[in-house]
Amino acid sequence: QVQLVESGGGLVQAGGSLRLSCAASGRFFRIVGPGWYRQLLGKERELVAVITSSGTTNYADSVKGRFTISRDNAKNTVYLQMNSLKPEDTAVYYCNADILSIDGRQNYWGQGTQVTVSS
Repeated sequence: QVQLVESGGGLVQAGGSLRLSCAASGRFFRIVGPGWYRQLLGKERELVAVITSSGTTNYADSVKGRFTISRDNAKNTVYLQMNSLKPEDTAVYYCNADILSIDGRQNYWGQGTQVTVSS
């Protein structure tokens, strides 16, 4: 069974840093276009950052210059380095990816990890 498992969330003061990890487990061939999303209470889930297989990245305007997405293909893991955190970054962060397996191409979400930034 393929799963995405996030880790690394927590409580941090404004201006601080956190690194989120998203590890894919199970039997599969390849991870396609993984990304990070976040959802504030009562709001829709929004894109934070995505990264392609070739390493091309795209960020939401609100996090450009502060967040960095990266991937380690050998470890089947995607990271989100978050620096200069602001209280408005407080949200549940989710990992998302299309994964190719013997069942074909399917989209997966992680369970989410809470990030809280205090002022």
